[in-house]
Amino acid sequence: MIGEEDWEVGMAIRNWETLKVCYCHHVAKEVGLEAQLVYPSETLPDQPPRVLAHRCSNALACNLDGRASCIWAGTNPTFDPFAEGIR
Repeated sequence: MIGEEDWEVGMAIRNWETLKVCYCHHVAKEVGLEAQLVYPSETLPDQPPRVLAHRCSNALACNLDGRASCIWAGTNPTFDPFAEGIR
């Protein structure tokens, strides 16, 4: 019978990474467009990271503004002011 120590598997790593920094006209300053990536454990090294979510570094301030801003802040899913720059 195989013991528990034989089944130990490294955990996946999850973190937020900045994809792009650009100027946002809604808040009139530079913002970071970020993605939450999950990197596979060492037992599956050949797989690319998976994207779990997207966000803007200034999303909290935009949401407290009272106006619908954009898809990156989560308040207006039909408007992506940075779409032409990200592929």
